[in-house]
Amino acid sequence: MKYQDYKAIYNALNGPKDIERLESRGYDPELLITIFTQKTTREVKKRFYVVKQNTGRMLKEWKQGHTLLEISEKWRFPPILTSMFIFLEDGASRKEFWEYMNEPEIARNKDLVKELHEVRKADCVYSPEANERQRLRGLWGESLLHEWLDGQGITYRTEEDLRGVYEKTPDALLDEPMTYNGKKINWVESKASFGDNTEFRFNSKKQLIPYTKLFGPGLVVYWLGCLDDLEDTEDVYVDDITVMDKRLEKFEE
Repeated sequence: MKYQDYKAIYNALNGPKDIERLESRGYDPELLITIFTQKTTREVKKRFYVVKQNTGRMLKEWKQGHTLLEISEKWRFPPILTSMFIFLEDGASRKEFWEYMNEPEIARNKDLVKELHEVRKADCVYSPEANERQRLRGLWGESLLHEWLDGQGITYRTEEDLRGVYEKTPDALLDEPMTYNGKKINWVESKASFGDNTEFRFNSKKQLIPYTKLFGPGLVVYWLGCLDDLEDTEDVYVDDITVMDKRLEKFEE
């Protein structure tokens, strides 16, 4: 994807309603949710401590009759995280908070049950439903990776196969080197996200560069798409879902 097109989508996604609006214009809903999730988590990192320092005020507002959702909108912070701050400030543990959030009916107080359901519905990034959707998206990406490799008869070991053997393990460590676009690769990593430069830098530092040091060059696939002009990382090659139409060749020394 061209950077200008990506930036237009990124800037337009400021809330869940924007996802629906852009979807009606023909954009893929999973792409929109993924980009919105990435944008939201980045903004949370920037504002986390600023908002957390005001949890006393937020709790007071709640006690005065403002709803959890109203408070989250006022502080421009995700509903689930806002609610967690308020519950913790009111003496609940994290475990207790998530019990309420996973099963609102245990609150018994009808007004609170209603608020908890409102918060879950409004938060498409941190709610239990959102977490499950992200988990399933990750499994979808891994299944595509296995389908691609298995369909070519390429053998490999999975992260589960390699658990405990190496400090860090890719989704597929090839049993023998292959050639991708004329370049040698030894592993493939699946990412059910969108590869912009922020995401790619983070993935490179945490996973991809360590993989190159352990196993040599490899390929990362961003199934929801990636920028056409990503920053280069040595021995790391990048592709998107169009990789399904490509074939790897056996590497010849």
